[in-house]
Amino acid sequence: MIDQLENLKNEFGALERQLADPDLMSNQDRYRQALQRYHELKSVMEAYDEYAAIRSEIDDTTELAEDPELGAIAREELIGLEDRQQHVAERLELLLLPKDPFDEKNVILEVRAAAGGDEASLFAAEISGMYRRYAEQLGLVVETIDSHGTDVGGLSKLSMEIRGSGAYRSFKFESGVHRVQRVPETETQGRIHTSTVTVAVMPEAEGIDVALSPDDYRVDVYRSSGPGGQSVNTTDSAVRITYRAGTADEIVATCQDGKSQHKNKEKALTVLKARLLERERARAAAEARENRLVQIGSGDRSEKIRTYNFPQSRVTDHRIGFTTRNLSDVMGGNLGPITAVLSAAEQSRRLESMARASTGVETAGTGGSA
Repeated sequence: MIDQLENLKNEFGALERQLADPDLMSNQDRYRQALQRYHELKSVMEAYDEYAAIRSEIDDTTELAEDPELGAIAREELIGLEDRQQHVAERLELLLLPKDPFDEKNVILEVRAAAGGDEASLFAAEISGMYRRYAEQLGLVVETIDSHGTDVGGLSKLSMEIRGSGAYRSFKFESGVHRVQRVPETETQGRIHTSTVTVAVMPEAEGIDVALSPDDYRVDVYRSSGPGGQSVNTTDSAVRITYRAGTADEIVATCQDGKSQHKNKEKALTVLKARLLERERARAAAEARENRLVQIGSGDRSEKIRTYNFPQSRVTDHRIGFTTRNLSDVMGGNLGPITAVLSAAEQSRRLESMARASTGVETAGTGGSA
């Protein structure tokens, strides 16, 4: 680890010199890349400096431990110093884990009502609001791309774009089936019903080479519709893009919430590219048989990941066995505690995977080596 840190320290010093060079500002792309890398390394270097300072202090204190007068005090200090050194070393291990290249990307988030009829559509609307509030708490910008309401005030489907630094990092654990258990307002006998909503979270493909030719898709325009299918627009501003229609690769992306046909087409293409990127990521993970979330959930939208039990005010994340009885806080957008636990679990699994790889040991639970 020390050799790796020394190499990073040299890289950090070179970046500092580059960023101080006025000529670098003339190339904005290179400047942004250098600045981003600088910020990535800064926290690592701060922890490494702290680690080096503690090591130096341990060396000095070890010498004093042999002193007949100060030895007892020095040996007691050594215990505390070694404990601090261990904590910093563990922090450095986490900081040195390879970063998810998509963590800082914007997000395309899709919510669909699944099993449960009207109750599922109502929960789809509520969970969409939960995500919107969570994003706003994080200072992220949310824009609805496509929405389809129901006659009872719910949503059959919603697509939104979430923009800002770390958007994907904050939402990437939300993909899967979300189950709600509660008594519907229309239930006269007080029986608890179970409904489900599916969520898909995809990093936006901006700045990534996604193979997409105009020959691969068809663009249709139509009038946007509201609940019950009634027209809510007098112009053909809604856009439907069908990728490789009639084939096994077919993908349909729509956008009807904007008033401009041109902007709706741009947003629909953004969704299509995100889905294509996610498809390729899934294929690569399947081929490698090593997914970064293999132990806490694959992120597949067919996998049940969380249950919201309203009678007991309880939220349970099934991937890690995490439970909170602050359901109202969660629905209010306070997803931070759940995300933090999931992120910690992911880091722990990745550390275990790295440790196994370094010793040449693999277990069936990891699905083999990447």
